[in-house]
Amino acid sequence: MTHISVVSSVSLCGIISHFLGILLRMNDDHDTGTGGPPQALTAAIEKILRPLVKLLLSFQFTYPQLIRMLKSIYVEMAEQEFKVEGRRQSDSRIHLLTGVHRKDVKRLREGTRRESRVPPQVSVGAQIIGQWLGMKECIDENGKPRPLPLKAVGTKEISFENLVEKVCKQDIRPRVILDEWIRLGVAHEEDGQVVIDTGAFTPERGFDEKAFFFGKNTQDHINAASHNLRGLKPSYFDRSVYYDNLTQSSIAELGELADSLGMQALTKMNNEALQRQNLDKHKDAARFRMNFGIFNFNAPVEEDSESD
Repeated sequence: MTHISVVSSVSLCGIISHFLGILLRMNDDHDTGTGGPPQALTAAIEKILRPLVKLLLSFQFTYPQLIRMLKSIYVEMAEQEFKVEGRRQSDSRIHLLTGVHRKDVKRLREGTRRESRVPPQVSVGAQIIGQWLGMKECIDENGKPRPLPLKAVGTKEISFENLVEKVCKQDIRPRVILDEWIRLGVAHEEDGQVVIDTGAFTPERGFDEKAFFFGKNTQDHINAASHNLRGLKPSYFDRSVYYDNLTQSSIAELGELADSLGMQALTKMNNEALQRQNLDKHKDAARFRMNFGIFNFNAPVEEDSESD
C-alpha cells in the first residue's frame, strides 16, 4: 500500500494487536487500584470479540491457534510500544507487562516475524479506481464512476486502457487487470465498455482481497477509537447513527440511502486526498497516511440484544 491462511492471520494479527494495545495502555492510563483494566473497557472488549470469534469459528480457526497468535502479539506490542526511555527492554519487563512466561518471551523475541504483504491486485486496483473517481469526466452527477470505453477512439477520449497505463506505467497490461477484476466481481465488460460493479475496489469474490480490507479498515477504526478512548488530542471523528423499531422495508430504503450518501462522501474525500497526494508526494515531509471509511449494518433487535 498478504498471504492468507484460512482467515487472514495477518489481518487478525493487526486487529488483535490493537485490542492488546488498548488493554496495556489502559492499565497505564487508569489506576483502578486493583491492577486490572477498567470494567467498562472489559465489557466493550467482550462485545468487540464476539463477532470476531464468530468469524474465527466460521473458518475453523481454533482457540489454540488464537492463543499462539495472542502470545506472540502480546510480546511484540510490549516490546515495541511500551519501552522505557533510555533503558533496554528486558525479557523480565515484558513478562511483567504481559504475563507471558519468560521462556516464551525470550523465544518469541528471538524468532523471525512475518511481514504482511498487500495482494498486488489490491494495490494496483485501488489506485486505478482512485484515479477513476478523482476525474470529473469519469463520474456521474451522483458521484458514481461512469463506464469507460476499453480502448480510446479519439486522442482526447479517456479509456480504461490509458487509465491503467497512467497508474501502472506500462508494467501491467490493461487486459490482465480487467480479467482479474471480472474474476473478483469488481467490474464487467459490456458493449466495449468497462463497468465498475461495486463503486470502489471492494471485491465480491476474492477472499484474500476481502480479508486484506477487513484487517486494514478494522485495524484503523480501532486505532481511531482507542486514541479517543485514551483521551488523546486531537480526537478522531468516530460517529454513527443508530435506530431500532424499524421495519425491513425501512431498513432496505435506509440501506440504499447509506450507499448513496456514503459513495458521495468517499468520492469527495478521494478527490481531495488525490489532489493533495499529487502535490505532497515529492516532499520530504510526506510521511503520513490516512484512512477514511464508512460502514452500514443492520440486524434484528433480538439478535443485537443477545450480543450486548
